[in-house]
Amino acid sequence: MKAYFDTTILVAASVADHSHHNQAIATLELSQSGKIESYVSGHGLSEVYAVLTRTPFHPAVYPSEALKILQENILPYFKLVTITPQMYIETIRECADRGWIGGRIYDAIHLGCARESDCERIYTFNVRRFQQLAPDLAQCICEP
Repeated sequence: MKAYFDTTILVAASVADHSHHNQAIATLELSQSGKIESYVSGHGLSEVYAVLTRTPFHPAVYPSEALKILQENILPYFKLVTITPQMYIETIRECADRGWIGGRIYDAIHLGCARESDCERIYTFNVRRFQQLAPDLAQCICEP
């Protein structure tokens, strides 16, 4: 099975006292064992780094630790999905046409990457928002 991982899953899997850690780490371990073919966007990796280094976790996650988390727990097990400049423009246009504001653009980018990689499952802790943005993918969008 091909699965796309949203930032929320990767952050939760990376922080032991995160409220969704157990759910997220179990799914991450499926990726690490090769039981699922896993995908993440370049944008998603940047978000993971930003959230890990900015959120007031206790203990704090320092930049070098965030890099280590990415290098050891994510990058070896995930295929990186990138989108073209044209796909960025189309995603922004779609958001504008639908009247979507703010951070929805980032979720739309995740969904575009999941589509681009033809994933059968999209893991997120923002299920309802993702389903609102992509009703055609609603059956694929779920929590771990």
